[in-house]
Amino acid sequence: MAGLLRFITSAKTSWIVLVLAAIGVGSLFAFAGGDGTETAPPVGLPDSAESVQVEQLLEDFPSADTTSALLVFAAEDGELTADDTAAIDAKVFGDLTEFTPDGFVPPAQVSDDGTVALVVVPLDPVSDVERQAERAQEIRDAASADLDGVRVYLTGAEGFEVDVAAVFAGADVTLLLVTVIVVAILLLVTYRSPWLWLVPLVVIGVADASAGAVARQVAAAAGVQLDASTTGILSVLVFGAGTNYALLLIARYRDELRLHEDRREAMRRAVRGAGPAIIASGSTVALALATLLLGELAGNRALGLACAVGIIVAMAFALLVLPAALVLFGRGLFWPYVPRFGSPDAISRSPWGKLGLAVSRRPVVVAIAGFAVLGALASGLFFVQTGLSQNDRFLQKPEAVQGQEILADAFSAGTTSPAIVVAPIEDADAVVAALTDLEGIDSATISEESDDVARIDVTLSASPETSEAFAAVELMRDELDAVGSGEALVGGLDARALDVSDAQARDQALIIPLILVLVLIVLIILLRAILAPVLLLVAVVASFFSAVGASWWLFQTPLFGFPAIDVNVLLFSFLFLVALGVDYSIFLVTRAKEEAERLGITQGMIRALAATGAVITSAGILLAAVFAVLGVLPLITLTQIGIIVCIGVLIDTLLVRTVIVPAMAFIAKDRFWWPRKPAMSDVRARRLGADALADPAKSVVVDEAVEEVPVGR
Repeated sequence: MAGLLRFITSAKTSWIVLVLAAIGVGSLFAFAGGDGTETAPPVGLPDSAESVQVEQLLEDFPSADTTSALLVFAAEDGELTADDTAAIDAKVFGDLTEFTPDGFVPPAQVSDDGTVALVVVPLDPVSDVERQAERAQEIRDAASADLDGVRVYLTGAEGFEVDVAAVFAGADVTLLLVTVIVVAILLLVTYRSPWLWLVPLVVIGVADASAGAVARQVAAAAGVQLDASTTGILSVLVFGAGTNYALLLIARYRDELRLHEDRREAMRRAVRGAGPAIIASGSTVALALATLLLGELAGNRALGLACAVGIIVAMAFALLVLPAALVLFGRGLFWPYVPRFGSPDAISRSPWGKLGLAVSRRPVVVAIAGFAVLGALASGLFFVQTGLSQNDRFLQKPEAVQGQEILADAFSAGTTSPAIVVAPIEDADAVVAALTDLEGIDSATISEESDDVARIDVTLSASPETSEAFAAVELMRDELDAVGSGEALVGGLDARALDVSDAQARDQALIIPLILVLVLIVLIILLRAILAPVLLLVAVVASFFSAVGASWWLFQTPLFGFPAIDVNVLLFSFLFLVALGVDYSIFLVTRAKEEAERLGITQGMIRALAATGAVITSAGILLAAVFAVLGVLPLITLTQIGIIVCIGVLIDTLLVRTVIVPAMAFIAKDRFWWPRKPAMSDVRARRLGADALADPAKSVVVDEAVEEVPVGR
């Protein structure tokens, strides 16, 4: 380790590290090529899901090679006139046929009230997102041409696919630009230096680009598809975590510059001091993310793989490239607040030390008050609703949602998203009869047959992906098990959404306990204790519950007005909050462990809080702001993740790490490190402090941030 640190920081070799890093990054981009992830998120259900089995059976039908778009023609005022319907019919038999595989478009269906006409346009499937969007616009133009007083909407499966893809078109660029701006501003405010902020920003920016390239290569080798939402979250995570590591390292470097005249020696000591905390933090996050690889849903596995790779890359750049970049410049890099050799210890003037001292005087009261605040924030949990319908997933209603709402008013609500039942031919009639008798079913008709099975299209009375639609799908599955041979399967968009929700619930039940166990194991190994890790984990989990509860109250305000939390938001929020939230406790407690070796737990925790308070607070605010950037995308799921993580990180930074964790340490005293006995017990530390106050010549410990123990080093 000593040799590696000398290579990274010495005057003769530090520049070599940067050259090697530049060559490595350049080679990576040359090998990896560009980013081709501008796609919408895939469903990623396993083959065992019933809706997937239906999709596989549908591949044997003649219509397997076609899809369709729904065109909704709505009168702007009153009913469609005879001229309007004639113009629509002309399009059905004219321009719209150019988009179909066989040159045929079924006649328009007019609603009973005469206000809306529905046209189903058969299409060839298109996998290229850009070409699909171009075709959708061409269909819109052809349908709306020469129509006055009639609004045209493209909806249905094709319309939603185009609109969702539009949400992610350019998503990486938008997220990256906003993230860079936010990080740059916060670094500038943190360091109050005209150029110091540039070094970590450039290093982490290169780390982000490298992480994306490495993640794509690893994912391709593992047969995993990365979509734009995954790469967007990856950028946010790398920037947030990477900048946190940079803040911790630079803060320790600043302290060491006051103690060592040689800046390179100061950097070596800074890496030795901050490195274990950064490695422990990054390892915790990476392992927690890796648990997603055990999930059923391919989207969860893709996110876990990409983000775990990103964290490892961020750690490598923070510990190898950033130190080499910083030591190239002199102390003037910190101008105008230059840490001079021999200048007073900034820790002694830290307000966080005074806060720690105040907490140490009444730790039980402070701990109770802290958990009471968390409990009050978590009260929203009693009212949380989960599961967003297809129409509720966008911050601003796209065309597909508007068209579907118009259809729901004029026709059956489930017209745009019929359920599909595949049954043996000999059971088809019995299945249709059974379906028409069920509550929530408007109609059921046999639409196609193959050699062995029949396809039955079922129109539900509920809007797509609502709880009512899911209940209808579950009812159909239960009832059809007793019809004929019992081999009928229920698929379609609602069935697929239900299967995704069930798979997500199973993933949560598996992954959340695994995350807790992994984080606990890492903390036990790092701190060589059991009680402290358990207390830290309890505090972080409590902050998660309070973040979700507080976010729910916020979601109910007119500013957001979200009807529910999407099904995958809780898992991802838990993952990011527990893994990243425990980072700050790791930064604090590892420093406390170091200081406690000579000061005891009480004074060691106070000094650790004084030493890390400013940097952890800055890191927490920065990470919260970076996750809030997810709100720039008009998709409610990402906005909810961003808000919950943002609130949770602020709670963890400003309350849990600042007040609750120190209070628990002060209450437990030496038992905080149980079953290990500390080298310096709290009682002995106080006795030495009292002796030193009586006779300063006996003082072996210096700490200006603590009243009981004289300061020295």
